Amino acid sequence: MTAPYCPTGQQKTVIIHDGSAFVTACPGAGKTRTLVERARHLADRTDDKRGVAFLSFTNAAVDELQSRLGLFGLLTSPLFPSFIGTFDRFLWQFFIAPFGIPGCTVLPQLVVDKNNWEVKPPFAKAHALTLECFDRKTGAIDAARAGEHGFDTTERNPAAWETCARRIIQSARANGLVDFDDVRSCVAERLGDTNFAERVGKALAARFREIVVDEAQDCNPSDLSVVHWLRRSGLSVKVICDPQQSIFKFRGGITNELLDFAATFDPSERLVMNGNFRSTAAICSAIVALRPPSARVDKDEAIGKHKDDATPIHLLSYSGNGVSTAIGAKFADLVRSLDITIGHAPLLASTLSSASKAIGQPTLGKTNEKSLLLAQAVMSYHFSFTSGGRREALASLHRIILFIQGHIGTMGDYHAHLAESGMIDGRWRPDVIAVANELRYEPGETPSQWLAKARLSVEADMVRGLNVNQRLRSHANLATALAAAPVDAPPPRTIHSAKGLEFPAVCVVMTSQKAGRILDYLEGDTTNGADEDARKIYVAASRAERLLVMAIPKNTAGRMQALLTSVGCAVEINKI
Repeated sequence: MTAPYCPTGQQKTVIIHDGSAFVTACPGAGKTRTLVERARHLADRTDDKRGVAFLSFTNAAVDELQSRLGLFGLLTSPLFPSFIGTFDRFLWQFFIAPFGIPGCTVLPQLVVDKNNWEVKPPFAKAHALTLECFDRKTGAIDAARAGEHGFDTTERNPAAWETCARRIIQSARANGLVDFDDVRSCVAERLGDTNFAERVGKALAARFREIVVDEAQDCNPSDLSVVHWLRRSGLSVKVICDPQQSIFKFRGGITNELLDFAATFDPSERLVMNGNFRSTAAICSAIVALRPPSARVDKDEAIGKHKDDATPIHLLSYSGNGVSTAIGAKFADLVRSLDITIGHAPLLASTLSSASKAIGQPTLGKTNEKSLLLAQAVMSYHFSFTSGGRREALASLHRIILFIQGHIGTMGDYHAHLAESGMIDGRWRPDVIAVANELRYEPGETPSQWLAKARLSVEADMVRGLNVNQRLRSHANLATALAAAPVDAPPPRTIHSAKGLEFPAVCVVMTSQKAGRILDYLEGDTTNGADEDARKIYVAASRAERLLVMAIPKNTAGRMQALLTSVGCAVEINKI
């Protein structure tokens, strides 16, 4: 039987608060349950029949909320007039689907992998880029993004690629082919029309009594401008966030803009939830220490089942310029000492290569070699059973199989191919799962044996004229691509992949390239550009329930110890 819900005073304030509010919630604050109880509070009031819109920024967050609402009998059927979905879907459903694209008479079609469309001038041996490397308004190349694809704008003239990109962008717009980046641009155009904005604002206010924007730290500036407009249009808007968990700068994420937006709310509308149901008191203190000095005023309080756990924070001080392979073994010892299952205790780092190196697992960088792509996709799918993200891993494997077989010319053609083939409903999944199981890399198997097995698995559905041996070639790095984590090792993960999750134990891996600047930032130099790297460490540390371990270069270990003890943390240093 489910225990009766007893909200904290702060949670109750959020649950019963009518009107707009800006809610700052610490990690582990019980946001999802609070939103469920807010929905119940509104459902119990019969004086207003309008719906409620719950918006978030990832499918995982939406699925979790929808599951909880269903569990407590708060999902009506049909859901109308309420709405639960991602911010992307909200924009599509209420601004694009009914009104189309400004200046385009073609019915809009959503193409979610448009960023992966190939941009390649029509001359021999031209370097292929993807559309994500270009500004959608001007077609200008993004030098940093292009550099990630091996294109150095200081050595090459990008004019031909920019011309090609502009042609692609203009053609797609004329044919109504848009992704969510385009959707945001179209919405901004629509809301620039005062009459249109007023009409739509009134329509939304007539349908929704309240709009809740959860995980608002994942907004980009365009999203925040829409939220601002919703509030100006007279809707009751609740924004719930932890600004220190904004780690999507590569997608245009925000932090300072969000804090400026918070200042537009009346003091009575600025609510706080700083009770942490997830972590121990030591971890709660560490989380506070990992915020910039100006954000340490509100102390997080351990109020969950681990509140009396006295486990200290452990620092693993390692030597050398690279991540030490001894980190994983020492972390595993600490995990076992608390009877925590190793598979539930990840090593988190900014990159998978850093996390993997900590347990001695080799990794590959970016590659275009099809045999390596297939091997990586298969390994990622099987790893997803313990690390999560199984749906995305399966779709990635399917995309690569189609690419190898010649059914799609580039990775960016994937969703268009699904639509044209009538497979958008996911009927392909059982066949791809079967291939993934066939291609599991078995103990004692050699890379050559695996490659022969892979060729047999994909050959039957190859496009006529393509040779499977030429598409899947032997490669010296195949053994590395197929390398599994050592037996009984903690699973390596990126920090981004762990966002929104929680684990009994976590080891956060900090590298010698970034640890010093992160500590400079946390000690007060908040203009040094290390803000996002510091927030990544904060997000990673805040995933821990009982045991938080931080692996850090020895020349900065003392500084981290001093920072943590300054807020009352019990800290132990382990030299490895």
